[in-house]
Amino acid sequence: MSLRSAQKQMTRSLLLASALEVFGEKGYVGTTVDDIAVRAGANRATFYLHFSSKSELIAALLGEVSELVVSTDKPTLTEVVASGERGKIEAFFARRFDHWPQMMPYVVVANQAADVEAAVQVMVDHWHETAIAEITEGLTIAGRFAPETRRARALAAFAQLEYYSRRWAHVGGWTDLVTRPTALHVLTDSWYSLLVG
Repeated sequence: MSLRSAQKQMTRSLLLASALEVFGEKGYVGTTVDDIAVRAGANRATFYLHFSSKSELIAALLGEVSELVVSTDKPTLTEVVASGERGKIEAFFARRFDHWPQMMPYVVVANQAADVEAAVQVMVDHWHETAIAEITEGLTIAGRFAPETRRARALAAFAQLEYYSRRWAHVGGWTDLVTRPTALHVLTDSWYSLLVG
């Protein structure tokens, strides 16, 4: 990689990191391109050399968090569901919980952006649909439950995890009312019942 390419990549990474910080402080709607550029020590023109809009920048941020999720999903969600093993389900949740502190700033801003940017809503919907499809595929591989009910079960299972993650982000972590061990136990029980039977 040339020095120029390396500098360009470093500036892009700095813009992404700065955007995540400012979005966390001001929210998606309250953040301007200038806010992001200034935080990165750049200007508006530099921002537009790298991104055509805030929504394009959000797409890049979603790409980063997707890579994190995919790189840590071993075994994959499909394999976990297909196995039908309670221990694998619990380990899946434990890994997800471990990554929530790193992932949630991305998820929160993506949800904020999706409320006002149709293109971002499409990306978030795709993200959710991918997880639901993986759960459905696991049930299909295992041959569990009637085929016409598999997607409904996958949707219910995903909704539980999605709600827990949103609630966790909203209250700023685990609380005395819902501790990590309790959430881990209850979600595992629920998914085991719903997806294994």
